[in-house]
Amino acid sequence: MGPLKEKLQSLQCHFTWSLEVRDKVDAEHNLQTLRLRLEHTSFPNRGAYLALKAYLHHLQEDNNEALESLQEAEEALRKDHPTNFSRQALVTYGNFAWIYYHLTNYEKVELYLEKIHETCQALSSPEPYSVAIPEIHAQKGWSLLAWGFRNGQEAKMCFLLALRGDGSNGEYQAGLAYSAFALWCHTMNEEFNEEAQRVLEEVLVHQPQNAEAKVYLANVIMRKDRARVKSLVEDVAQNSLNPEVLRNAAKVWGYLSLPLSWAIAVLEKAIALGPSYHLLYYDLGVCYTKQMKEASQEEREELVAKATKIFKQALEKDPFSVFSQLELAKLYGEKSLADEEEIYQNLMEDLPNLSQRCQQAIYLHWGDFLLHKKRNKEGALEMYTKGFQISGGHGKEQSLLKGRLLSLAKLFQKESETGQANRIYEMVGLPHEERFQSRFGRIQKPQK
Repeated sequence: MGPLKEKLQSLQCHFTWSLEVRDKVDAEHNLQTLRLRLEHTSFPNRGAYLALKAYLHHLQEDNNEALESLQEAEEALRKDHPTNFSRQALVTYGNFAWIYYHLTNYEKVELYLEKIHETCQALSSPEPYSVAIPEIHAQKGWSLLAWGFRNGQEAKMCFLLALRGDGSNGEYQAGLAYSAFALWCHTMNEEFNEEAQRVLEEVLVHQPQNAEAKVYLANVIMRKDRARVKSLVEDVAQNSLNPEVLRNAAKVWGYLSLPLSWAIAVLEKAIALGPSYHLLYYDLGVCYTKQMKEASQEEREELVAKATKIFKQALEKDPFSVFSQLELAKLYGEKSLADEEEIYQNLMEDLPNLSQRCQQAIYLHWGDFLLHKKRNKEGALEMYTKGFQISGGHGKEQSLLKGRLLSLAKLFQKESETGQANRIYEMVGLPHEERFQSRFGRIQKPQK
């Protein structure tokens, strides 16, 4: 490694933060959500998002767009942070240096390295090209959250470090609360639930109009205070113009098993505000598929047509959306099992290029198809097993796959195939005493 590359490796920026686009779904989703974050953020963190946008464009081999985004980032930082611009600009300048390095414009690389070095010297940093300051920790935290809620733990550490240097900063407090929610949301681990509630409540004391914090809190207290959850999402739906926040409000409403007409209206409002965001169409389609469960035959056919149209619109906005393809497959299966199966087979061909969560979802849906529509228990077992054994996916898919395997084990037991059932129990780690209860129901202790 040459001396110039060594200097670049020591910078604090998106090129050295080990951010990785997992698949083409990830890349397009990040760009879409970044647009919304840039339009609707209530904090002076647009510079961090624009620098992240530049890095994404670089990964897509569009360095001209990347440089334009960095110029926008510099302008945003000058406007939002006139008193500490040089500290705020370190990440953006690091990205500039890296992109010019890839363009072999070494004169520009040296120019930005010198700007960074001067700021680090002024801050008495022991390192020539890096410095531990709250501004950089926060920009990294926002970037990690924008990159995906799977980064909740690392983002949380970033905001904790930022708060050590500036404990009263409302932006950093909100970042910490969002990170705590992301950590709970991604892992579905209940030990993180109380912490997420506590820090979100604290943010809302100081930021009572923070709609994003409200909808996250509604998620966290879903099982604790139904009336308050309903009140929070109604407040958000009435007052927010952020399509992503409205989408989350509609999802929470759906979890409450309330009439879906309200959620549909909220999603339609969100689509009017953000017509290019594919997940709005996806969630609207999901609402229609939920309505199908209690519809008459005539109503069901109408809902199938509506849902099919809306999932196709989702795929027009993002052709790589795996979850939209999976929902569309089930709708095609209403009339043709061959058409449904063809989608699963096409997705399986692309499986190695997809994220772990997408892989798990494909195995889950194809397993369901094989079990319920093909009456193929062994095939379903193979799909569920492959999905369950993927490590590092998503807590929700992992939980669903485990549930499917346990149901399948009961079916094997019922049909006296105890060997297969026990192999499943071993795989999911179910203790022997619970296997008996799983088969015959929980044993009641005799009363004294």
